[in-house]
Amino acid sequence: MITFNRLKYLSFAHSAIYFTLLVLWLSDGPEGLRSIFGWLHGIGWIVMSLLCIVAVRKRVIPLWLAVMVAVVGGIGPFAGSISFVVCERRNAPAERALERGMV
Repeated sequence: MITFNRLKYLSFAHSAIYFTLLVLWLSDGPEGLRSIFGWLHGIGWIVMSLLCIVAVRKRVIPLWLAVMVAVVGGIGPFAGSISFVVCERRNAPAERALERGMV
C-alpha cells in the first residue's frame, strides 16, 4: 500500500543514498562503492518516480510533489525530500482541523 509517510521515508532514504554517492565521488572513494551507490541512486529514482505516479493517481500526493520527485529528483533527490516536508507542513493545519471536528 502506498502512503504519504512511506513515500516520504523512501525519499529520505534515496537522499541518503545520493548524499553517500556525492561523498564517495568528492573524496575519490573506491570505484566499486561508487558504482553500487550510483546504481542504487538510479534504480531508486526510477522506483520513486513510478511510485509517485501511482500515488498521484490514487490521490495520495499532489501532482506538484510527484513532479519534484520524478523530474527534479533525478538530479538531486534532496528536492523531493524537502518537498515532502513542505507538503506535510502545508496540510498540517487542515488535518488538525479535521481531527478536532472543525471542518
